Amino acid sequence: MADKSRIDEPTGTEFVGHEWDGIEELNTPLPRWWLWTFYATILFSAVYVVLYPAWPLVERATAGVLGWSSRGELVEEMGRADLARAGTFEQIAATDITKLPADPDLMGQAIAGGAAAFKQHCVQCHGAGAAGYEEFGYPNLNDDDWIWGGELAEIEYTLTHGIRWEGSDETRSNYMPAFGDVFDADQLDAITQHVLSLSGKAQSNATGAELYAQNCAACHQPSGEGDQMQGAPALNDAIWLYGDDPAQVSQQIAYPRHGAMPGWSDKLDPVTIRMLAAYVHSRGGGEYAGEATDEVAPETGEVATDEVAVAPEDGGDGQL
Repeated sequence: MADKSRIDEPTGTEFVGHEWDGIEELNTPLPRWWLWTFYATILFSAVYVVLYPAWPLVERATAGVLGWSSRGELVEEMGRADLARAGTFEQIAATDITKLPADPDLMGQAIAGGAAAFKQHCVQCHGAGAAGYEEFGYPNLNDDDWIWGGELAEIEYTLTHGIRWEGSDETRSNYMPAFGDVFDADQLDAITQHVLSLSGKAQSNATGAELYAQNCAACHQPSGEGDQMQGAPALNDAIWLYGDDPAQVSQQIAYPRHGAMPGWSDKLDPVTIRMLAAYVHSRGGGEYAGEATDEVAPETGEVATDEVAVAPEDGGDGQL
């Protein structure tokens, strides 16, 4: 043990009295700037615990004399953001949805708002890229195939009232009859091949063509172009709600799946629904007035909207 009272001659500092293998420690005082910084942090901490929430209690933390909270700050920031967007929302609400494309700036704002709402409410079924999930019958919103029509007003109507949604008396609704107990195995195979032939995926046959004309053409039309007014999907394109495998097509003919999509009128305000419609329409396949045939204005309640309508509970209604 070294003598604590000894002074180190080069520095004039006392030794602390410890020695390890001939190495002794000096009792060098802390720099003044470091000490004052340390005292300042203590003072800051004392003031902080008085002004802001700090000490955890059983049910909550101490509130602090300023009454500040992170949640309160978030509410204020969201309020300021809503206030800044209020003018745009009012414009969108006051503009007929069919007139939105005539104002590119306003349409752009609506699409941006709809994109944000889509990420929050729609990606669970339709996917982040809106490509849908064929295995579940969730439609792809990026193509130009619309079961119920793809105009802005029609999409808005679907989003508002849903498809086969019990929450609205004006919901879109159609049901394809099951033919599993009508056709025998050979007939089912024949009509399956004919349906696939409408899109060039198989060879047609006389038996299938006759069965199709008798049982399917009234809704899907003789050439398979479908009928949006009835919500009967087109069968003559390359887009299939459940897939184009013969077994899947055959299953849909025999025992069709009828999906359902909830309407959003009880969860979203009309402006958000309108922005969602603009976003879905912008994905690449939206229709414009005059493009589709056999359409009825949405306010009549007879026009059904597009594929966006089918986010099934037990499958989609549609593209066989």
